[in-house]
Amino acid sequence: MSVLTNNQHIGKYEVKRLIKESLYCETYRVEDENENPFFLKIFVLKNTPEKMIDEDGWLRYINLSKQIVHKNVITFVECGTYECEEYGKCQYVVTNYFDGELLADKLQREGSLPVDEAVIILKDVLAGLKYMHERNIFHNDITPRNVMLSEKTGGTAELIDMSHISNGVGGSPRFDTSDLDERYQANTTFVGIYNSSTDLFSAVALFYAMISNRAPWDVSIPDGAQRKERIKVVKETRKSQLNLDDLKVSDGYKRILMKGLGTNGTCQYSDVDELLMDLQNPDEVEERKQPENPVWQRPEQRGGAMDDEKAATEAKVEVQKGKGHGFKDIAGMDQLKQMLTQKVIFILKDKEKAAKYRLLPPNGMLFYGPPGCGKSFFAEKFAEETGFNFMLVKASDLGSIYVHGSQGKIADLFKKAEESKPTIICFDEFDAFVPNRSNTGAEHQAGEVNEFLSQLNNCAQRGIFVIATSNRPDMIDPAVLRTGRIDKLVYVPMPDKEARREMFKLHLSGRPCEGIDEERLAELTDGYIASDIAYIVNDAAMGAAFSDQPISQKLLEETISSIHPSVSKDVLSTYENLRQKMEDTENRNRRPKIGFIQ
Repeated sequence: MSVLTNNQHIGKYEVKRLIKESLYCETYRVEDENENPFFLKIFVLKNTPEKMIDEDGWLRYINLSKQIVHKNVITFVECGTYECEEYGKCQYVVTNYFDGELLADKLQREGSLPVDEAVIILKDVLAGLKYMHERNIFHNDITPRNVMLSEKTGGTAELIDMSHISNGVGGSPRFDTSDLDERYQANTTFVGIYNSSTDLFSAVALFYAMISNRAPWDVSIPDGAQRKERIKVVKETRKSQLNLDDLKVSDGYKRILMKGLGTNGTCQYSDVDELLMDLQNPDEVEERKQPENPVWQRPEQRGGAMDDEKAATEAKVEVQKGKGHGFKDIAGMDQLKQMLTQKVIFILKDKEKAAKYRLLPPNGMLFYGPPGCGKSFFAEKFAEETGFNFMLVKASDLGSIYVHGSQGKIADLFKKAEESKPTIICFDEFDAFVPNRSNTGAEHQAGEVNEFLSQLNNCAQRGIFVIATSNRPDMIDPAVLRTGRIDKLVYVPMPDKEARREMFKLHLSGRPCEGIDEERLAELTDGYIASDIAYIVNDAAMGAAFSDQPISQKLLEETISSIHPSVSKDVLSTYENLRQKMEDTENRNRRPKIGFIQ
């Protein structure tokens, strides 16, 4: 394809050579004006699967990459657009250049690694994953070819190739799955579930490959096989017991492998810390973790498949109390905070006065608007402001490999919330939970949508208040957005000048600064969203830290000039039209509200 040519300039970078290409993207080695090397990956949008592009017109992978700055993950530098007559509009992302060796090449050269060396590499990978998972970002493609051992840092492992990263997925991934290596993927990914457990399965599969120099189950896939055929081969092979007999490792490490890979390609680890704890003391895994019937035994050996299915219909979402300061932690948005305080929080918190004046709060709320404007953060701070218990739910939390398993998890979630009432449940990216059943591709989720409709009906009477967030409210099933379910629709706008000024103050607080003019910074960032401002401050802080100088006004302004707003004016116009449409919907659905009863 060759979109770019050697010695060509794109932005401030000069192309040196093509490294890799696919049907819709190419990777190049480039250099900046100081001859520092970088990687540049460019995507031809007309060839790129539409599902990979966010509502703001940018590749979802690029938007998520901006949030990741960690020594064990390839680092985002900047992004931009490029257009040419032959290929049309393109988008590119620049990342740091790494000197070193791919883990796959090391294994090919040396064979299996000593277990101590393998554990060190695995811990590096897990450190990067922990950082990503804390931000609800998952790698989804951990294999020996996507781990780089950096020469600069003495062999520190770094996760590379971020083109499959995503938020949690519960049914329909918004990235290309055709080039994934199924040998390193959990079985749940084959039905569209990608979350922390599936990343951890891949990490443990990587560990197995390092100490055995082969993929788990030693799967052999025919050359040129399509994804469906590859999945079939992998699933068939995993019906047999995983062979650990020839591994020269302790029984503790073997138990970690069995726990991470299971007998059927399903990981038993729920988070990174749990796996790290076992790696720290592998010989104690059996004593601390092994139940009466070990998790790696076949279902018929440990109570049958029904026990597995029952566990798979329990929602793994914890009830928590907020640890912040409510609305005080939110910069700006005073009008929105005032409206919610007067029309919702006041009624929820003061039951006696609400009863006296017969005030009825909404049954649930939808926060919607452009991406990156803090909808999920606002929902969390809303819960802290009320003082109620809080449950944050992502689509991956309710995914299940069993038929109707997700419906069971939905019912269990509302049951937990009722037992801990008053409780606020926040559903992040709600359109993934309740897609419009009339849309092509959403038919298979009709059962889950019906279960949501049932649970949302007057849930306020059970002590439950629902907050949903979405960038695409028009994709939500209309039956959900009516009174008695989600009654109130709240548009979370782009931050205005005052909000941007307060955001700069908030993000710069506690950092070494010199001569900062927040008013000027707010003027320069008209059209920038909250996540843009957080990125600008962090990027400037990195530059200041590198030179061991305070963060200056000049450095911040230079950073602003090099970073374009994430949301274009065209996208903003689309959201304004969408806002009018949703307000019309709310007016049509308006009727007497449902009370909140503890």
